[in-house]
Amino acid sequence: MNSRTQSFFVYFLLIVAIGAMFYMGFKETTNVKEPLTINQVAKAVQDGKVARIIIESDDTVTVVYTNGTEEEGVESRKESNATLVEQLSSLGVTMEQLAPENVIIEVREPSVWGGVLSGAFYLLPILFMGGVLWFIFRQAQGSNNAAMSFGKSRARMFSGEHPTVTFADVAGAEESKQELAEIVEFLKEPQKFIQLGARIPKGVLLVGPPGTGKTLLAKAVSGEAGVPFFSISGSEFVEMFVGVGASRVRDLFDQAKRHSPCIIFVDEIDAVGRQRGAGLGGSHDEREQTLNQMLVEMDGFDTDTNVIIIAATNRPDILDPALLRPGRFDRRVTLDRPDMIGREAILRVHVKGKPLEPEVDLGTVARGTPGFVGADLENLVNESAILAARRNKKSIGQSELEEAIERVVMGPERKSRLISEEEKRIIAYHEAGHAVAMNAVAESDPVQKITIVGRGQAGGLTWYRPEEDRILTSRKKMNAALVGLLGGRVAEELVFDDVTSGASNDLERVTSMARTMVTRLGMSSELGLMTYGKKEELIFLGREISEQRDYSEAVAQKIDAEVRKLVDDAYKVTKKILTKYRKELDMVAKKLLEVESINRADFEAIFPPPHAKKSGTPQIS
Repeated sequence: MNSRTQSFFVYFLLIVAIGAMFYMGFKETTNVKEPLTINQVAKAVQDGKVARIIIESDDTVTVVYTNGTEEEGVESRKESNATLVEQLSSLGVTMEQLAPENVIIEVREPSVWGGVLSGAFYLLPILFMGGVLWFIFRQAQGSNNAAMSFGKSRARMFSGEHPTVTFADVAGAEESKQELAEIVEFLKEPQKFIQLGARIPKGVLLVGPPGTGKTLLAKAVSGEAGVPFFSISGSEFVEMFVGVGASRVRDLFDQAKRHSPCIIFVDEIDAVGRQRGAGLGGSHDEREQTLNQMLVEMDGFDTDTNVIIIAATNRPDILDPALLRPGRFDRRVTLDRPDMIGREAILRVHVKGKPLEPEVDLGTVARGTPGFVGADLENLVNESAILAARRNKKSIGQSELEEAIERVVMGPERKSRLISEEEKRIIAYHEAGHAVAMNAVAESDPVQKITIVGRGQAGGLTWYRPEEDRILTSRKKMNAALVGLLGGRVAEELVFDDVTSGASNDLERVTSMARTMVTRLGMSSELGLMTYGKKEELIFLGREISEQRDYSEAVAQKIDAEVRKLVDDAYKVTKKILTKYRKELDMVAKKLLEVESINRADFEAIFPPPHAKKSGTPQIS
């Protein structure tokens, strides 16, 4: 019963009690007839006006008069130490007047329900007041318990008897599963390791970008091991009161020891495990005390427990070194973005139970989703199912999966946006310029789709993707990317008498890529094999915080000159290509104005690749 229901119940009882009191008082005041004296009853019997006398068990006398066809009852009371007949006889009433043919005298037995109701009438107020006092004391006790439980752990425990997630539900992370399979085997067969003198890792730190399946993998370990699983977030330890977090850590480990062997999973441990003394304006006492208590519990004097800690974070760079040392987190498992084979395996997990058309090729979808993590792929499958339902289809087709990729990356199409014919023509030539420039360079990735239907903030889109996953990127590949990005701006210059703001994002990416080639990758012959500037960035999140400049102003001028040279060289190559293939540029733009979207087969039918595509990986000379 929640507090709202309890309050309603109390108010209801109060209203009922007050209503009963008013009813009883009103009932007594509405009794307008005055009770008869025993003399008046005797006089009425002598006058022959009484037809019937009823004597109750409580000495109440009810007199029923005879006045023609109407009967009226009036109450009176007799003395308790004498009968009514004796009292009437002493007042001059004869036996003939009390004969049965003149007056009917009825004596009623005491009613059982009358006694019960009479007792209840006196007991109910006492019970009601007792209930109110009990409720008040219970509320006060509950408040005290809540105050005392403020330092208790809020971890949620899941038993291992009915696992919902196992290793079969995790795909695309085979190496990580093998690392964690040893944890499962130790929990099932600890003697196998103990007899060899081996010690199972006390802690496993799962590290990787968001959405790669760290939490899912921890659930799978619990499901495979069949042991209790305590789940808590790192932020649940931290409160505004100093010492509460440390108390919750102690309570969590006490619970875990009672249910040993078990697993403790701390999600987003960077919320409490941040490096001590690194904050601006001094340290955070509450967070540091919580971390100190966690360090002691993980590897203090009392270490003879079968409690394994699994933690997840995407910020390992900010964790305290004492937390990462062997003996606490002995093993670090990195979950990276899956490759093409891994993405296909993840897709097969998420399409289970969903009807697919026979021609669906999950391998093609996996090749078209480089950089996607498990959460992205799950969202992709869900979006494709929604699209199929919207189109009143009974199964999911390849077209829904392909469109779902674009929806996940760029957002839904904005077909309702009204643009003029002039702007539509500019967008068509802009996107055609990108496609023709990419198609003419052997090191560029193949063009998959061109559209002038806006998605998100983009007015149009030229979709290209690699044929295979890559870890390394060559200089030729990056120069080809510069050419492809400049294709839209150069096409506007060649076809129209002015340029537009449509290439703003292209120019931003071109500048950033060229500067990275010069300052980070050593791809400038003028500046040599050196890096310039130290960048602080968020690992696995890909965001730069700041850059420390460690070079002179003269070097800065050379960097700017080299960046400009790379961009200018790419611009010259792009202009040469589009001038050479101006006819194909016009044909692609005309086709876009007609059908709005062109796939790879239709595009290559208009403009076949003049050179065989290369992977961009350096070859042996």
